[in-house]
Amino acid sequence: MKIIPIKRALLSVSNKEGLIEFAQGLTELGIDIISTGGTSLCLTAAHIPHQKVESITEFPEMLDGRVKTLHPRLHGGILGRRDQHAEEAQKHGIKWIDLVVVNFYPFAEVLKKESIAWDEVIEQIDVGGPTMVRAAAKNFNWVTVVTDQADYKNILSALQNQQGTDFAMRKKLAQKAFALTSQYDAMIHRYFVEHEQGESDKLTLEFSNQFELRYGENPHQKALAYQAANKTGLLSAKQHQGKPLSYNNLLDADAAWTCVREFSSPACVIVKHANPCGAAIADSIDAAYKKAYEADPVSAFGGIIALNRPCTGEIAQAITEIFMEVVLAPSYSDEALAILQAKPNLRVLEIAIEINESWEMKFITGGLLMQERDTQVLTLADLQVVTECKPHEEDLQAMLFAWQVLKHVKSNGILIAKESRTVGVGAGQVSRIDAVDLAIRKAGTHIQDAVLASDAFFPFRDSIDRLAETGVRAIIQPGGSMRDEEVIAACNQHGIAMVFTGKRCFKH
Repeated sequence: MKIIPIKRALLSVSNKEGLIEFAQGLTELGIDIISTGGTSLCLTAAHIPHQKVESITEFPEMLDGRVKTLHPRLHGGILGRRDQHAEEAQKHGIKWIDLVVVNFYPFAEVLKKESIAWDEVIEQIDVGGPTMVRAAAKNFNWVTVVTDQADYKNILSALQNQQGTDFAMRKKLAQKAFALTSQYDAMIHRYFVEHEQGESDKLTLEFSNQFELRYGENPHQKALAYQAANKTGLLSAKQHQGKPLSYNNLLDADAAWTCVREFSSPACVIVKHANPCGAAIADSIDAAYKKAYEADPVSAFGGIIALNRPCTGEIAQAITEIFMEVVLAPSYSDEALAILQAKPNLRVLEIAIEINESWEMKFITGGLLMQERDTQVLTLADLQVVTECKPHEEDLQAMLFAWQVLKHVKSNGILIAKESRTVGVGAGQVSRIDAVDLAIRKAGTHIQDAVLASDAFFPFRDSIDRLAETGVRAIIQPGGSMRDEEVIAACNQHGIAMVFTGKRCFKH
């Protein structure tokens, strides 16, 4: 547990942020510095005394820079146990290295380049850096390893106040170093798998930046959130105001944001308990919000609002007149932000509209499930009219809209829509006819001349019989039931048009 003094440091960093100030601090404390090529140039320009790695190894950088630190005089100086290997180290001219400061080639940044060649990517895989970091982290009993420039200040403070680093600090930094090497290798592995468009029997997930949430699904449950390595999505959103987010807030906000991104037209989606209770598209975002809210104002109470256009002052004023938990938008007008301040507890999130995820994951007991995201978008060409009664043109457009929203409704799911807005949603029911009954009740008088969408086939004609005389005049559903003919006959009997999609859109 003793404090280990630092007499000699090895600096080799790709990210030079804070390097000069840190190196100057080490020099003022009388610590000798060794450094590699690019880092050495930076130190030289700042007139900071140091030795180049080549003067220690007595070998130049070689093989286009692939080999520069892989040498016993460096790794022996890092890995040697001070209480066991001192004599052997002296015999081979190895001097101890007490501080290793390294960060890696920015592999993630390289992957963001468009049309980058495979060979160029491979050259950006750091070998010497991770090797030094792993060596220093393994020998944390004697060596301090620094992989994050955010730690420079604490290191200098420890050296100034106690002339070295204590065991707890070295162990914590070693843990951080192994987390970095693990993430780095996982990122490279993921690139190999994606490049070959193959599969792997190993899956490494990279998450960081732990957030402690207000609570979990219930106030007595503690909850944490971890951000994915790409640092996109809800946890990267800018929160302008409001209380900290809870577990449920994030789940509902994600459901709303995922749904509203379906549309290129101005759209608004209002979510309650992970299900859309109101969704609409219109010529303007103000009109879309009004239509979405009026779809089910009772259920919207305490919900989540997502907009795919900047939030206007008009929408902000409407939001302040009701109780909502969260509002999400790609941006806000100055007027909107000023108005929303009247609701200080309302969480106001600004988030970029970007869709990078091609897979989605769910944890189960003892495992993880993965599937491709449901990115299907139906067109008129995908619809097969199967009834004698043909749908009107406006019904076909309403069906396509309804299907896009229905993809985000928990199954069994039924959605009734009219004029590019939802009017009734029956979500998460254990039987299809129950979902139909709920959607009918929610739609009320708005059901006249509406269309109905079902996320899977109707197993019996009972749902169609229930719709008779309600005013629903067209149905969109996958088809594929052994009783399709009975269902079609029921539609013909009641004068309801029906189209098949050939696809279902379950969401569990």
